[in-house]
Amino acid sequence: MRNIARRVALVTNVIMISSQDSQLKSGLDRCLKFSDIMQVTTMATKWGVVSAGKISHDFVTAVQSIQEKGLHEFVAVAARNVASANEFAQSHGIQKAYGSYEALAQDPDIEVVYVGTIASHHFAVGKLMLESGKHVLMEKPMTLNLKQTKELIEIARKHKRFLMEAIWSRFFPAYKCLMELIEKGTIGDIVHVNVNFGIPLLDIERVMKKESGGGTILDLGIYTINAVTMVYHGEEPKKIAAVGYLNDDGVDIAMSSSLLYSNNRTANITTNALAEFPCELVIIGKKGQIKVPKPFWCPTTVITADKTYEFPLPEVIRPCNFVNSSGLRFEAMEVRECIKKGALESAVMPLKDSELMTGIMDEIRRQIGVVYDAD
Repeated sequence: MRNIARRVALVTNVIMISSQDSQLKSGLDRCLKFSDIMQVTTMATKWGVVSAGKISHDFVTAVQSIQEKGLHEFVAVAARNVASANEFAQSHGIQKAYGSYEALAQDPDIEVVYVGTIASHHFAVGKLMLESGKHVLMEKPMTLNLKQTKELIEIARKHKRFLMEAIWSRFFPAYKCLMELIEKGTIGDIVHVNVNFGIPLLDIERVMKKESGGGTILDLGIYTINAVTMVYHGEEPKKIAAVGYLNDDGVDIAMSSSLLYSNNRTANITTNALAEFPCELVIIGKKGQIKVPKPFWCPTTVITADKTYEFPLPEVIRPCNFVNSSGLRFEAMEVRECIKKGALESAVMPLKDSELMTGIMDEIRRQIGVVYDAD
């Protein structure tokens, strides 16, 4: 916008339009306003990235793989180790690398920050960025508990900054198809949702340690809860009954919960770090079923009795660490559109749903005995 102002001043000073030349001046004003609008609407969304880990690599790679160029620009990356930040910046074509999150927060060229740190750092980093005037896309889970999530949302609203939990599932074409099938009544009134997510994770330190916000509930369970929350349109369960096993560090390695909803509807969610599960979502209605097979959290397939819907993902410019990471582009596209419109939250992934899902995870953790220092 400063560049626009300088150009306007230059044109005004050089042309020196007199007060009598009102018609010419009016035409020039219209041209300048149109030019301003065109620059604002086509200007790249300027990103900062916090953490130089695997998920940050996949996010940057997915966004840089968008074929339509000039929509997103990665300005800087920050890591606790400046060498890691430098290496990440070089391998992803990012100009600036910082050895502290505070330095990135003060960079005036950054508009929105993607936070890809371990879960236990989400609240502090999110708070820092929002209070520094940055919009925030927060990797899931939003925070460790409902208290932190509510406070982070309050900070975002106070500073009039955009905030969204990066539950990428919601923006996949396959999930859009799923919700359209449900809305059309393809399987009639829904009575039950069953979703499980189990993969061997015992050797993944961030999942196994309490200090990093570990456990399958926050790492995997958020996806199962999100699926149920989407199908039941953000309704809060009337009752939750959970069981599970904890490791020696006090975080869950296995969890199973039953959720009771209004109008005779139920749901079962399961997470497990011990073995490979089907990792699928099944929605049962009075007239049939819809299945989202593995990987249900980032799917390319939706199956009904009559048809199988396929949604292949675009290619990426470099290898990724996790399955279907190309789909991370969709949440970045949503962030850009929201910021362009001046929206402070996404209608697809509203903050009230982040509060609801965090609250459900709090209750499940309470029942099976997972307690973080932040609680």
